[in-house]
Amino acid sequence: MRAMVLPAPRTRLQMEERPDPMPGEGQLRVKISACGVCRTDLHLVDAELPDIRYPIVPGHEIVGRVDLVGPYVTTHAPGDRVGIPWLGFTCGHCRFCREGMENLCDAPLFTGYTRDGGYATHTIADARYAFPLGEEGSDVEIAPLLCAGLIGWRSLVLAGPAERLGLYGFGAAGHIIAQVARWQGRSVHAFTRRGDAAAQDLARRLGAVWAGSSDEMPEEPLDAAIIYAPSGELVPAALRAVRKGGRVVCAGIHMSDIPSFPYDLLWQERQLVSVANLTRQDGLDFLKVAPQAGVRTETTAFPLDQANEVLTMLRAGQILGAAVLTP
Repeated sequence: MRAMVLPAPRTRLQMEERPDPMPGEGQLRVKISACGVCRTDLHLVDAELPDIRYPIVPGHEIVGRVDLVGPYVTTHAPGDRVGIPWLGFTCGHCRFCREGMENLCDAPLFTGYTRDGGYATHTIADARYAFPLGEEGSDVEIAPLLCAGLIGWRSLVLAGPAERLGLYGFGAAGHIIAQVARWQGRSVHAFTRRGDAAAQDLARRLGAVWAGSSDEMPEEPLDAAIIYAPSGELVPAALRAVRKGGRVVCAGIHMSDIPSFPYDLLWQERQLVSVANLTRQDGLDFLKVAPQAGVRTETTAFPLDQANEVLTMLRAGQILGAAVLTP
């Protein structure tokens, strides 16, 4: 197999030839056809996540076909098309797993972070965390749904029944969830980097009633806002934009420091919450909703060996929608 490997903190990925991995009990070997490039991959490369063990193969928006099944796997067969998400393993016995909050498991494994991921031709996955995908849709179009879509969905659920919804950051997650929110009958307001006309145009094409820069205010207060951009300064901006009793959801795994802000922005029962990972039920729910909502991802495909260049483009805000690597 071939893999783009991160050998050390803040270094370039390197292409390596490795022996084909073998699945253990309850595991699958998956031949990868597409892997989305997520902003979390940037946080990994930039050593902004804790306890990274090197070398590591990034990537956690994986679409492929089961190549080999390990012992005791009865849920999948060779040839099945599956999607592999960020959360790759949970212990099943800690308090959080027992209480239906496996996204907060005390001993998890994360695809492309604490176990090798999808910037490769093959990977190993826990069969419990390999979602059946069926045969509808292309692999490239589906790949961003495995994180941008799933985390976007969980953040949308946490936002509650907000009729007027703000999305701060209109990249992979924002453009997917905007479509779901519009299908649900919500009014979507898209906040982007100043001067990002392409993202604002995309938001309008996807049904946003307003699109502008993140330092602007909506004409009327929002019921809720979701922050997808990893910029702490957006927290007070979003709090300022929501109504009394409104909610701001921080959807990223990493964010720059939140600047101090006056208590008045949080007062009047405004809420500030975060999203952590996902549950398998999130995956099942969203992958059912996405085709019903007619979600279409805006994607650009790149060959696997261009992973470094794609990450640089993502860092610079030069990716419209989502980038996908194809082995």
